[in-house]
Amino acid sequence: MVLFLLLFFLLLPLAVLWRRRLSQDAGLSWLVRLQHRVAWGALCWAAAWQRKSLAQSTLHAGQSQQRALRRCLQGAQSPRCPLRGSTDIGIFRNHLPLTKASQLQEEESGGQLLPPTSNQYRGEASLQATLLGLAALKKTYPEVLAPEGTARVTPSSPWPYPLPWPWHALGQLGPAGTKDPRALLLEALRSPGLRALEAGTAVELLDVFLGLEADGEELAEAIAAGNPGASLPRRAAELREALEQGPRGLALRLWPKLQVVVTLDAGGQAEAVAALRALWCQGLAFFSPAYAASGGALGLSLWPEQPHGLYLLPPGGPFIELLPLKEGTREEAAPTVLLAEAQKGKEYELVLTDHTSLTRCRLGDVVQVVGAYNQCPVVRFICRLGQTLSVRGEDTGEDVFSEALGQAVGQWPGARLLDHGCVESSILDSSEGSAPHYEVFVALKGLRNLSEENRDKLDHCLQEASARYKSLRFRGSVGPAQVHLVGWGAFRELRAALAACPSAPFPPEMPRVLKHRYLAQYLQRRVVS
Repeated sequence: MVLFLLLFFLLLPLAVLWRRRLSQDAGLSWLVRLQHRVAWGALCWAAAWQRKSLAQSTLHAGQSQQRALRRCLQGAQSPRCPLRGSTDIGIFRNHLPLTKASQLQEEESGGQLLPPTSNQYRGEASLQATLLGLAALKKTYPEVLAPEGTARVTPSSPWPYPLPWPWHALGQLGPAGTKDPRALLLEALRSPGLRALEAGTAVELLDVFLGLEADGEELAEAIAAGNPGASLPRRAAELREALEQGPRGLALRLWPKLQVVVTLDAGGQAEAVAALRALWCQGLAFFSPAYAASGGALGLSLWPEQPHGLYLLPPGGPFIELLPLKEGTREEAAPTVLLAEAQKGKEYELVLTDHTSLTRCRLGDVVQVVGAYNQCPVVRFICRLGQTLSVRGEDTGEDVFSEALGQAVGQWPGARLLDHGCVESSILDSSEGSAPHYEVFVALKGLRNLSEENRDKLDHCLQEASARYKSLRFRGSVGPAQVHLVGWGAFRELRAALAACPSAPFPPEMPRVLKHRYLAQYLQRRVVS
């Protein structure tokens, strides 16, 4: 909170100065440069303070987690709290049994709720992730955050804790305060000198590029006519020419100086990242300031130069434990361990304790430990246990299914997988007269029709990936997976429906297994093949 107030008083005058600037078209005046320098000075100071604090807390991870547990218990509002004053981890585990996220959802009137977490902890962790992420990005790509070098093309931000006042002073383009996706995209398209492109998540950025292809002529006309801003006929011609050459490498044709794409990593984003890397954003680096796991837990990204997908689990609030999982089955193997006790190469499920309800909740997020930063684990997020398919107890995990689907699509000539969603046949009542099976909806680039041969390849790949599934298919207990191709915009409508839900979860993760009929029908209505 102290750090937040310091940032506020340092950066609030910059917002006032920005609003008083007489002209935005007169180039980079001395006032703009001063704003940029002061803003970055303040944020770099705050980030250095956070980095030092993180280094100290990770050097003594056990003590840091004890303090996190003490804060959690002191703030407990649950009548089930017999532990106030005690931070003995053994007593804590004995008094508070583990609860699955599905059990919490049932307790919360059957709504689509994820386990809650403290707003305070989320704010502290999010501010830390934002400050450290900005500093890491500036260190790795120093030119990216120069004045007017960055543009955000979605209403949501990739930064877990958006700082509203300094973004223009930090050099970000875009109409101040606008939530209009079209206005944000137009502002970015008008600026060929961009070095960084921001979007809330990879799936949102994928929607932006698909929409750009669909509405390219309309956007070019708006730029040429100066709606909004000055008329830029030459830039409109560049946009048309770039679109005519197809999706591969489109981002670099539109913005030749572009270096990095910034999105917030969360569950269900891997396919969108792969599609963007292979097509529209080919040749660009990707950076996420954090991994937003279920319940508000955040993994910190401190190394933009490292392979995408490595995150540090910090020892501060919220209080996180790791549940060891049996190799192959991903069932509970032993009692939970603290962060400092994690072993390299092992897989764990995240367990989060919320101080409001004082519930030790198994989040379903599975991580693999790949290294360490001082005494805290550096992890790779593997899958979400809540995204498992099971029509006969076979439990086909999210990672197993995604790998099989990727192998199948790789055998479909010219196809690139953009998105997918699965439904167990009982939810759609589609197994009448046949064995229960998976209904699979896919969005593709480069393929407009699915042959029966192509559809059958997914079932073959699933049998190769899962011995249990293969056995059930051989006995006829499970029917072949049914694959449906959906039109452009189907998954965007699904995400809009999810976001409109009053209990829309944090983070903005994309479900792969749909548990409710009304959600599956968003895809079912848009089947084209």
